[in-house]
Amino acid sequence: MNRDRLHINKNLLPYQFSILLGDELYNIGISYNETYDFFTVSLSRDDNILTNGERVVYGIPLFQDIYVPGKFPAIEIIPIDESGNADVITYDNTEKLVFLTVNNAIEDLEAL
Repeated sequence: MNRDRLHINKNLLPYQFSILLGDELYNIGISYNETYDFFTVSLSRDDNILTNGERVVYGIPLFQDIYVPGKFPAIEIIPIDESGNADVITYDNTEKLVFLTVNNAIEDLEAL
């Protein structure tokens, strides 16, 4: 199943962009830790920082541990490889195999 994706532009790291998630406008920051080969995500809305530097982990929805309804996006964003060839997220496989996938159907995640 093809889902929507949030693309990481590795040429711009670190960077921020605004995006409409659900019906709310959010600001997302993407950074990369070269020493330990992982990405982090920051999220803010209306100039309020909701999280700063959350590590992106393969198969784990972003903001899962700190999710508060009405404060965070009501959709799941999960780093996965829909082809099934990767099971970790690295600099090299990001945007080649692993993508930040927007999931609007929770039952799809149960298969992971």
